[in-house]
Amino acid sequence: MLVDTKQAIVLLKQGQVVAIPTETVYGLAADASNDKALRQIYAIKQRPADNPLIVHIAAASQISDWAAEFPPLAQKLAKAFWPGPFTLVLPAKPHVSLIVRGNQPTVALRVPSHELALQLLKESGLALAAPSANKFTQLSPTTASHVATSLGEDIPVLDGGACKVGIESTIVSVIGDDWQLLRLGMVSEASIETLAGKPALKNQVDLPKAPGQHLLHYSPKTPIKLFPSREALINYVKVSKKSCAALLIGEGEDIDKLPNCQHLTLSKQAMQAAKQLYSALHTMDAFNVEQLLVEAPPNAPEWLAILDRLTRAAH
Repeated sequence: MLVDTKQAIVLLKQGQVVAIPTETVYGLAADASNDKALRQIYAIKQRPADNPLIVHIAAASQISDWAAEFPPLAQKLAKAFWPGPFTLVLPAKPHVSLIVRGNQPTVALRVPSHELALQLLKESGLALAAPSANKFTQLSPTTASHVATSLGEDIPVLDGGACKVGIESTIVSVIGDDWQLLRLGMVSEASIETLAGKPALKNQVDLPKAPGQHLLHYSPKTPIKLFPSREALINYVKVSKKSCAALLIGEGEDIDKLPNCQHLTLSKQAMQAAKQLYSALHTMDAFNVEQLLVEAPPNAPEWLAILDRLTRAAH
C-alpha cells in the first residue's frame, strides 16, 4: 500500500508502522519513543526482542536526546560520515526505551542521507526506529516492491525509488577514545581508522549487540551456495542435478559454460555491486530454482561488506 509523505507522517504519529526508503535499504519505521509502535516492528519482522533497533534522526544535534555521552571521537565520526550509511552505538540515556535498545545499555543512532527520509524526519519531528523492512534473517528490500514481497501488500510504503547504497550501514561502537566495528558496511574500516587515528579494538568478549550479527542473515528463500571462484562454481554446475541460477562478478567468456543455469552479473566495482546485490538476489529468488550459486567477490577491503552479506546469506 503506497502512501505519500503526509500520509506517512499521520500514520507514524498515530503509532503505526510505515516502510520508508533510506540510502541503504528500506526500513520498517515507527516512532522510536512509542513502545507500542516499537513492539509492532518486532512482531511484524518476527525479530528477537534482544536485537536492538537503529534510531534514525534528522541531525547530529539530536544525539543529546538519546545518548548519555557523545565523546570527541564519536563527534568526529558523525561529522565525517553523516548524513550517510553509518551508525554510531553510544551509551543510552536512562529514558530511552529498553525496547528500541533491545535491553542493552546502548543506543544505535544514524542520520540517513536519503532525501525523502530526511524530509520525513524533519517534517514529522520524530526520531524513527527503522530496521530493514523484511522478516528477520531474510533478504533486505531495496525497492518498494521488495517490501510488499516480504511483508505483504498491507504494509504502508513510502516509495523513494531504488536504494543508492544497497546494503545496510556500517555500525561502530564508541566508548571514550576507543571504537569497535560491529557491522561491516560501505563506510570502510580503513576510513574510520584513519579518522580515529587508531585501529578498532579487536577480540572483545562482550561486543555490544547490534543488527546484522546473526550468523544466518540477508538470506533469500532459495538456498545459496557460495563459491571461492567462478571455476569452482562452473565445475559444480557440471555435476549437479539440481536446477540453479548463478550470480557472478562481472561478465566473461566462461559464462557460456553455464548453459543449464540462468545467471545475473554484478559490477566489478564494489560500490556499484553493493547497489545491485539485494535486487539481483530478489530477482533470482523468483526464478523458482532449487539453489542459487554465487561467485564470491574478491577478498579486498572494498568488497568485505558484500562478502559478509553473502557469507551470512549462505550460512
